[in-house]
Amino acid sequence: MNPEKLAKLQSQVRIGGKGTPRRKVKKTTKASGVDDKKLQGLIKKLNVQPIPTIEEVNMFKDDGKVLHFTTPKVAASVQSNTFVISGKGEDKELTELIPGILHQLGPDSLASLRRLAEAYQQAQGDASIEEADEDIPELVENFEEASKEEEKKEETTA
Repeated sequence: MNPEKLAKLQSQVRIGGKGTPRRKVKKTTKASGVDDKKLQGLIKKLNVQPIPTIEEVNMFKDDGKVLHFTTPKVAASVQSNTFVISGKGEDKELTELIPGILHQLGPDSLASLRRLAEAYQQAQGDASIEEADEDIPELVENFEEASKEEEKKEETTA
């Protein structure tokens, strides 16, 4: 092909007017709406029914953390043994939620809570031992020599 003809064609392809910069990076938008629609379609197929008036949902993980949802939307399907929980979930430590969730804990979680309490008490005990060690001054001389020197001082003064 003729290079002049190619240059002429390229000059006609410009997007925008004369003097506009060319785009170097093509920006793509996330298609989260499509995923939501697919998810909603699957939920409808499961025939879930919304459960109103649930204030919070806690999911206990094996590593001792809790996935905590405040004011979630909960729907359930008894036939398919499925629960759908939607909302903003936060990872929290079990110790942050203990007073409010004691009635929610099952036997496995209670055992986990017991181990956590023992580890916490042991850590507190280690800290108190370290503090006690700081109060005791280091020994710099031999007791026997110090007592002999004291006896000599008492004899010379008597």
